[in-house]
Amino acid sequence: MFDFSTPVNRYGTYCTQWDYVQDRFGEADLLPFTISDMDFETAPCIQRALQQRLAHGVLGYSRWNHDDFKQAIAGWFAKRYQAELDPQSLVYGPSVIYIIAQLITLWSQPGEGVLVHTPAYDAFGNMLKANQRKLLASPLLKTEQGYEIDWPQFEQQAAREECKILLFCSPHNPTGRVWHRDELTRMAEICQRHNVKVISDDIHMDMAYSTYLPWSEVALSNNWALVSSGSKSFNIPALTGAYAFIPEQQSREQYLIQLKAAHGLSSPSILGIIAHITAYQQGGDWLDSLKGYLQQNLLTVAERLNSAFPAINYQVPDGTYLAWVDLNPLDIDMDALQHILIHKHKVAIMRGDTYGEEGKGYIRLNVGCPRSKVEAGLDALIAAIRQLRD
Repeated sequence: MFDFSTPVNRYGTYCTQWDYVQDRFGEADLLPFTISDMDFETAPCIQRALQQRLAHGVLGYSRWNHDDFKQAIAGWFAKRYQAELDPQSLVYGPSVIYIIAQLITLWSQPGEGVLVHTPAYDAFGNMLKANQRKLLASPLLKTEQGYEIDWPQFEQQAAREECKILLFCSPHNPTGRVWHRDELTRMAEICQRHNVKVISDDIHMDMAYSTYLPWSEVALSNNWALVSSGSKSFNIPALTGAYAFIPEQQSREQYLIQLKAAHGLSSPSILGIIAHITAYQQGGDWLDSLKGYLQQNLLTVAERLNSAFPAINYQVPDGTYLAWVDLNPLDIDMDALQHILIHKHKVAIMRGDTYGEEGKGYIRLNVGCPRSKVEAGLDALIAAIRQLRD
């Protein structure tokens, strides 16, 4: 019904992943598996809605604070996740990281701590450092069942006087863990006990292959925010736009002062608003088809890597289109691996230590692309590893 197999040429579109791969990897014209956008066209329903709006011809200032936008988002959570979130608690922001950064500055002071499961999305550390906050790491434990929270260490960090906020991903980036109800409930109890506010970054929520549960379903107070966007799910980050449910009225009002008065960002991209409304009202079938394709891409990674190198024992994640692969059992030189991938095979794959100390010896492979590209990347990775082990 939907075509995810036909490659789309993204060169010459000012595309970060393809046109600017040299910025991070030092070489141009590499086959990239890097920044987490996808190589697929967005849903046809979104394309039609945008074309219709462009045909109108007038692109003046626009608004986000209306029922069409709010009800589309709240309705998506109700229909997809059986979660009743108050549309009146919803706010807009230009990006997920922008919203998180503003909440960090509202809910903590310079020098105070923010608890983060590590390895972590690298933008978290960069944002906290830029805002003079301390990242309090809670390293996940790798087990035979997957990645687990180290509960004694987690609570020890939460109990620290300087710990004011828990910032976490649901599903987690980069490991792909989708948190179970009992885990979310336990985090909520610990945060309540130690007066720690919660920011849940749920931008990958629609890419969960097991049951995703919004933080609202376990929250024990109003001291939280759920931040998300349709940008990952529907591959529309270039249109900009994100949102957050902030149930506590004073925090919501303070955030809006930052958005409107301090930063002058309250007028959104009309194309981003229309894309979100359309995605959440009409895009469900396309998303379901996409998720099936992406999960098969991840299965392909597992089958090929585990066949070539059984010691890796790569397990398909609970969510996201990011393969977080532990190469430590192979005991290879990661600098040498990157050199061979870039200079011999012309392939760019994110190295795990980008995401912190716990990512050493890992790679993060973006499989949001046609399977033929995934196969080409795996060919290069397997050949490069074999060259280092011969």
